[in-house]
Amino acid sequence: MLTFVQQLINGLTIGSFYALIALGYSLVYGVMKLINFAHGDLFTLGCYIGYTLLVWVSAFLTSLFGIWGCLAVGMIVSAIGVGGAGILMERVAYRPIYPAGRLPAVVSALGVSIFLENFIMVVWGPRYLAYRSSFIPTAYWQIGSFRITILQVVILVLSFLLMGLLYYIIEKTTFGAAIRASSFDRDTAALMGIDINKIIFFIFSVGPALGGATGVMVGMYYRQISFTMGWVYGLRAFTATIIGGIGNIPGAMIGGIILGILEMLGAGYISAAWKDVFVFIVLILVLIFRPTGLIGEKKAEKV
Repeated sequence: MLTFVQQLINGLTIGSFYALIALGYSLVYGVMKLINFAHGDLFTLGCYIGYTLLVWVSAFLTSLFGIWGCLAVGMIVSAIGVGGAGILMERVAYRPIYPAGRLPAVVSALGVSIFLENFIMVVWGPRYLAYRSSFIPTAYWQIGSFRITILQVVILVLSFLLMGLLYYIIEKTTFGAAIRASSFDRDTAALMGIDINKIIFFIFSVGPALGGATGVMVGMYYRQISFTMGWVYGLRAFTATIIGGIGNIPGAMIGGIILGILEMLGAGYISAAWKDVFVFIVLILVLIFRPTGLIGEKKAEKV
């Protein structure tokens, strides 16, 4: 029971990372029907922007805002920077080739992924970099025989707040209704007066921004980052979108949480070396018995 509870807490933490990154995939696919394979590398860019602020200039930021303020600044600046990179990526790499169809856009996404990975390597170097351990909160609460760190609590609270905010925007606001309408039929939505360019701006800024904020949280949690980590996290987040239902916002959240919990339970009860195998077995079962995911992509409703 102790192992189960401890791994459940760890799984929720890891799953919140996957869920936030998966939201970027679902936002883009929901409207554009495009798999943005560069999204994982945008997440990595967020890790490195956070590293720059929380390690290279942390003393200056701490003197102005304190430790928690410095962490907040790191996450906000990383989110804004990666969001801007997402907008630039859409304008330069995707928009000129929309008329050519989906396949050229997928190839372009792979090219952007390679470019971002090498850009990060050139700017920050090929070696592993470490977030300063003395700067990261290490306090924890002991509850019975298991513990939960204050960093885990902060990560979980921030993650669920961000997911809840995005869910509210998509499901409860007029602009969210426009996004949902665009995902059902983009051409008809444009004929009805919806500004598709504003929708595209939103999905290519908010999705990467969530990835950028997640990158800082991952850097603080694991303390070590690499310029190649975007492939691993991007693949797992994409897996989470498939489990939950690609193009579905609640599905991406649920899929990410399920994936994180399965990964940690597999590591705790089977072996850390086999945790990925266990997760992908579940993915295969989902694809066989529920190809549209646990929730599935939403369909248009008659009103």
